[in-house]
Amino acid sequence: MAAPSPLVPSVGWSVLHLFCRVGPHLDGAALRQAVAAAEEEGYQVVPAALLGHKADLGLMVLGPDQWRLRHFQTAVQQSGAVPVASYVSVTEISEYAAEVPEELRQARLFPQLPPEGKTAFCFYPMSKRRSAAHNWYGLDFESRKELMMGHGKVGRTFAGRILQVITGSTGLDDFEWGVTLFGVHPDDLKDCVYEMRFDEASAHYAEFGPFYTGMVGDLASVLAAVGAGDPG
Repeated sequence: MAAPSPLVPSVGWSVLHLFCRVGPHLDGAALRQAVAAAEEEGYQVVPAALLGHKADLGLMVLGPDQWRLRHFQTAVQQSGAVPVASYVSVTEISEYAAEVPEELRQARLFPQLPPEGKTAFCFYPMSKRRSAAHNWYGLDFESRKELMMGHGKVGRTFAGRILQVITGSTGLDDFEWGVTLFGVHPDDLKDCVYEMRFDEASAHYAEFGPFYTGMVGDLASVLAAVGAGDPG
C-alpha cells in the first residue's frame, strides 16, 4: 500500500500533546526509538515528567505532517505508554499580531523547543467565552484587538521567566487554543497565569481546561523519574 500524501498546515506546524500513564511493562527501548525516529525526520519531541494523578509522562511533538504525528502516537502506544489525555493543534500567528516582525513570526510558527534553562512545564487548553453577558465573538475586531494588546502587555512582563507557546485548535480539539508554558521556576508558571487572569481579556472572556504540570528533561531522565524501567 502506498504511503498517504503528507497532510500539513498551509502555514506553520502540526502539534500533538500526549499525556500518558506508564507502568512496569513499558518498553523503554521502543519508546526511545519512537522519539529518535521522529527527531531524525526533523520533528521536535519534548518529554516531561508529570506531577499529580492525571498522567505520568507528557510528550509534546511538533512538525509538519499529521500522518507522521499519528505514526508517532502509534509507536508510543505500542511501547506500552497509554495516552489518557491528548491535545491536537497547529502553530499560528494570531489575527491580532499580523504585523509582528518576521523574526517573531518565525518563532511562533516554528518554535525551537524546549527553551534552555526553563524546565518547569505546564499545558492547558482555553477558549473565549460566549455567554450572554460576555460574548467575545460579539465584540468588533478593534475591541478584541485592543483587549489582546493589553493581554500581551501583561505577558511580556514575564519575559526571561516564561516562554509561552500558543497553538490554535479551533475545529481540531475541544477548546480553541492550547497553551504550553516553560518556566525557570514552578512559581513562575503560577505567577504568570495568576497575573494574566486579572487582565480583562481573561477575567471576562476566558474559559480554561485542565492543567498538566511537570518538569521537562531529556527522555532518559524523564523515564527514570516516572519509574519506567531502565532509562539507559
